[in-house]
Amino acid sequence: MDMVDAIDVADGQQDVGDKLELIKSQMPETYAGIRHRAGELGNDVYALVRRGLRGEPNCFYAAEGGHVVGTPFLADIMAELAAQLAEFRSTSFALYGSVGLAGPVKGAQEGTNKGMQAEGMNHGTH
Repeated sequence: MDMVDAIDVADGQQDVGDKLELIKSQMPETYAGIRHRAGELGNDVYALVRRGLRGEPNCFYAAEGGHVVGTPFLADIMAELAAQLAEFRSTSFALYGSVGLAGPVKGAQEGTNKGMQAEGMNHGTH
């Protein structure tokens, strides 16, 4: 079992499990990116993904193959993402908050993109 599968659904968040299954079955580049990033940065990456899937902003947000999961980041970050997607003609993306933060992701209160990490996926690259 991958660490991404180890979710707490006791608080009524069963849809997180459904969203994880969607990522694994329909968003292969996103899933591979999550696993790769966790291999580099540790299990906190999985926690960010789960937090984003539960609806916490500035943790995790991704799109691939017509599927969108997670929770959007601040408006200025989303505007920057839109510009980059258009410029690089990317067909999918994944945004991650800062790894290692137990509380709200840094930058959320300041209205900045500090701590945001993004990766665009186009033609099989991250």
